[in-house]
Amino acid sequence: MASDKVGPQGITEEEAKEFHSLYMQYTTLYVLVAVVAHALVWMWRPWFGAPKPMLSSLQDGGQSIATAISFLV
Repeated sequence: MASDKVGPQGITEEEAKEFHSLYMQYTTLYVLVAVVAHALVWMWRPWFGAPKPMLSSLQDGGQSIATAISFLV
């Protein structure tokens, strides 16, 4: 009795193609989200070519957090 199941997982070739298609779509989505996130962080605080580590923005962080919390309350 011949079976159309292939590979160690025992799936058909059509199922394997469908799985591969979904895998590639989700991988592409993941990479796009990562690229956008890196671009946003780069615009916020560049990690190469910055003249100094921007310590002033770290010192003002407490005031920014307090302002954000006051909007929420």
